[in-house]
Amino acid sequence: MNQITCPHCHKPFELTDALTHQIEEELLADEKKKHEEELAEMKRRVEKAEEAELALRKQKNLLDEEKRTFELEKQRQLDKEREAISKKAAEEQSEKDKYKFAELEKKLSDTTKALEDANRKATQGSQQLQGEVQELDLEHALHEAIPTDVIEPIGKGVLGADIRQTVKTQRGNTCGTILWESKRTKAWSDGWITKLKEDRLRDKANAAAIVSEVVPEEVKSGMGLKDGVWICSPKLVVPLALLLHKAIEDAARQKFVSDRRQTDAERIYAVVTSHEFVAQVESMMETYNEMLGQIERERVAFEKFWKLRESQVKHLKSGVSGIMGELQGAAGPAFPPVKSLELDGA
Repeated sequence: MNQITCPHCHKPFELTDALTHQIEEELLADEKKKHEEELAEMKRRVEKAEEAELALRKQKNLLDEEKRTFELEKQRQLDKEREAISKKAAEEQSEKDKYKFAELEKKLSDTTKALEDANRKATQGSQQLQGEVQELDLEHALHEAIPTDVIEPIGKGVLGADIRQTVKTQRGNTCGTILWESKRTKAWSDGWITKLKEDRLRDKANAAAIVSEVVPEEVKSGMGLKDGVWICSPKLVVPLALLLHKAIEDAARQKFVSDRRQTDAERIYAVVTSHEFVAQVESMMETYNEMLGQIERERVAFEKFWKLRESQVKHLKSGVSGIMGELQGAAGPAFPPVKSLELDGA
């Protein structure tokens, strides 16, 4: 009863086996269909995810591009603002420099006028008064440079030099004396040396020096020794005073530790006339000349600038005078006079 015959192959088989096989096939078909549907769904989801990822990547690229554009625009704006700020600062600085330059021109004009007034007053002064002023300057310079020494002027009409410098140690011990002669003339005279050597002998001084704007050829550097007398320009008074002070003080100190029979004057004279001392002075003079050369170069540069400004001002004044002359010629007596363009006393 459980067997049936296959209508196609005419073979008998169990009914239960046929049902089981049919069910299995149906189940397999269902599973296969379900699996295919799951695969399709998964594929759909993958495609959807890929589409979403692609959209996100496009959006990210768009955002990156917008960010770069924004950063570039922002940098351009910052550069533009910086340029505007720099331009404004330059304009403000230019305006400040303009007023500062005008102020410097005013000061330069006032200084030039003051120098001209001072030169005029100096020219009007007597030669004797100028000499006395130079002596006072010399006395003051020595006081300032070596406050331990006694600086005393030798009175007018008294035979001798102009100033006596008594060299003292920090403890107040007297070491010797220096005689100073101040000269203010247009020509050098060797007779000054002879006279000062006589003064030194009479005063029993250890050293003697002449301060003069005009110096002999042997002392063209501005400081030097000639016939036993030191000669220097006013600018080198302090260096020479310090050197002589030190030489005399050192000689006095050696006197107390030396058994030599030389007198103080001879020892000091030997020091201040020695080659070593002269070499030291010449070394200082080289430094001084270098500094003086630098000052001279700076002075030439400033004078060049002043000459340029003076030429410009004269050119401007000439142009104004020409214009005013034409206007006055056209207007006749009715044209008001300009006081600054009139002749003195007109």
